[in-house]
Amino acid sequence: MKELSIPYKDVKVTSVQGRYVTHKCISPFLAQLSNTHSVEEIGRSVAHNPIHCITMGTGPIRILIWSQMHGNESTTTKAVLDVCHAVLRQDIFFEHLLSSCTLKIIPILNPDGALAYTRVNANGVDLNRDAQRLTQPESKVLRKLYDSFNPHFGFNLHGQRTIFSAGAARKPATVSFLSPAFDVDRNLSPSRVKGMRVIAAMNALLQELVPNQVGRYDDGFNADCVGDAFQMNDTVTLLFEAGHFPGDYEREKTRELIFLSLCRALNTIALEAMDDYSEADYFGIPENQKLYYDLLLRNVQVINPQLSSEQQVGLLYKEVLRNGKIAFIPTKEQMEWHAQQCYGHLELDCANESDLKWLKNKNILQLLR
Repeated sequence: MKELSIPYKDVKVTSVQGRYVTHKCISPFLAQLSNTHSVEEIGRSVAHNPIHCITMGTGPIRILIWSQMHGNESTTTKAVLDVCHAVLRQDIFFEHLLSSCTLKIIPILNPDGALAYTRVNANGVDLNRDAQRLTQPESKVLRKLYDSFNPHFGFNLHGQRTIFSAGAARKPATVSFLSPAFDVDRNLSPSRVKGMRVIAAMNALLQELVPNQVGRYDDGFNADCVGDAFQMNDTVTLLFEAGHFPGDYEREKTRELIFLSLCRALNTIALEAMDDYSEADYFGIPENQKLYYDLLLRNVQVINPQLSSEQQVGLLYKEVLRNGKIAFIPTKEQMEWHAQQCYGHLELDCANESDLKWLKNKNILQLLR
């Protein structure tokens, strides 16, 4: 299967980086893109911010892609812009894609949530629970485009928390995928199987780049979720979840992996190469588990003897918008998913002098007192 020949660093949209990605951030790139491709406003949010759609290609296979349905899940938006930039570079990789497929891309579906860095929209509604009732303007915009475009494939792009591991192993779920269920029994249909095979193609590539760091998202059925609702209509729907790569809280490495996954998925579809993979390959991807803390502290009784009964204390970062940037604030929470078998993206020993000094410098010790 032909792969992208341009190095990723040459197609990365460097003007858009970090976790805080808003309509203002992407507007200059959209303006550049509009010189050669269709970029149109297709609706407005609750706060009357514009929602744009990019159209690329002229082929008969219709693919709808939407990102930042949750405003604080921005990694996939960056990756989608990178895909568009790669198309602008006219790499030969995309020639067959654009003649075989028509892409419609919504880079930010929830511009109000993106601005406030919240999961929900300006009315406090989770758009991914509004697929049936369609109570929100953003939900109606997506549904109207879906109905008029009638896509064969839907790419539902999201971001997931740092808590997820790829199975039970000490490996973060840096990227996770799901071919959503269309009924409560999680049966297989031809469209769901196609999605599984495209995911298997992406996984085959990612295993070469980040071995054992790909997870499979839970497939519990919820008709109010957009992916499940579209799957119910026999649209081949794929959920992408951008997760944590070690040390990459800005998710720039994850961005690259999502970009490469998108290229592999689009190429697999354009070449109609799904049959090179099987649903067994998909089910071979380990299911996500919630086994990670951001910080895992051991020997905490050195700080507070009252914690001597706790072998370890886990801390999670709370993402807080401050002055246009995201701050990662450690918090101590008793999580319902806490288990004896757990890992830390950073593991520290309070009995170790250098680790203790690091904790003091980060003002973390007060959380243990």
